[in-house]
Amino acid sequence: MATKNSMKVMIVTLTLIGLAGFLWLQAFAAPKWPIPDGVNTIEVNGYDMAYQETGSGISLVLIHGSLTDYRTWKNQIPDFSKAYRTIAVGLRHHYPEKWNGVGDDFSVAQHASDVGTLIKKLNLGKVHLLGHSRGGPIALTVASQYPEVIRTVILEDGNIDSMMPETPEKQKRMAEWMMRADNTRATLVAGNPEKAAQEWIDSYSGPGTWEKFPPVVKQIILDNIWSGTDSGERGNITCANIQKFNFPILLLTGEQSPKIYGEIITILRQCKPDIPAPIIVPKGTHSMHASNPTFFNEAVLEFLKQH
Repeated sequence: MATKNSMKVMIVTLTLIGLAGFLWLQAFAAPKWPIPDGVNTIEVNGYDMAYQETGSGISLVLIHGSLTDYRTWKNQIPDFSKAYRTIAVGLRHHYPEKWNGVGDDFSVAQHASDVGTLIKKLNLGKVHLLGHSRGGPIALTVASQYPEVIRTVILEDGNIDSMMPETPEKQKRMAEWMMRADNTRATLVAGNPEKAAQEWIDSYSGPGTWEKFPPVVKQIILDNIWSGTDSGERGNITCANIQKFNFPILLLTGEQSPKIYGEIITILRQCKPDIPAPIIVPKGTHSMHASNPTFFNEAVLEFLKQH
């Protein structure tokens, strides 16, 4: 009897050891795609999430928008990392992954879950969370679902379209987005990514915009062009969510930003009147961190210094 019990114990023990070994190998397995030098990865929700980490101190997490990745912050990281542990994330299905648009896990909710999980896995503590454009609703969703990890939130033209009233104008805007996404997908399937990128950018920002971009910016967009085929959903943040927030919020918009972002800012401040008036970045476009990085960086660092 003792021998049978001993055998059972041994079998269970070996099984547990094998399972632990498998999980360890899974946690530290090589990513499924090449990772550039200087970039780290961590498994979050079954995905190898890329991130670039520099500096030390209180953590500052940067969330990029559509058609881009962690490289968009190249003009911010040198300044921010002098005083903060700066984490620039690469969202699911963005570079360095070579995505083909397949799957149902490209959403604000999924990306927010990934970012929140990364913050916890890296033991970043309470973080400053900066989101640009689509990164804005992701940042607010993280703040709503993981309030214990939030020190402040910074929104750079945060695309919180879920808070906009259901008007004919909004319906027209969504229809235009879906048409743009469908056209981009069709052009990509036809095997012409550069044409897809040009059509997407020019239809959003005006004819000839694509040709004005420097090669490095074009490459980042091309590396992430499939993210331009998303449904246009921007999460489900509501006024009730905003009213529950008890941390400082900084709003930034560009002098040349599309008017929709000014309308979103108005609604945000109506929901929570103690949110300060936005900082207007002179000569700033929608991507003001790129069009006027000096002013943008100084404004963000001044806010961080106060909190």
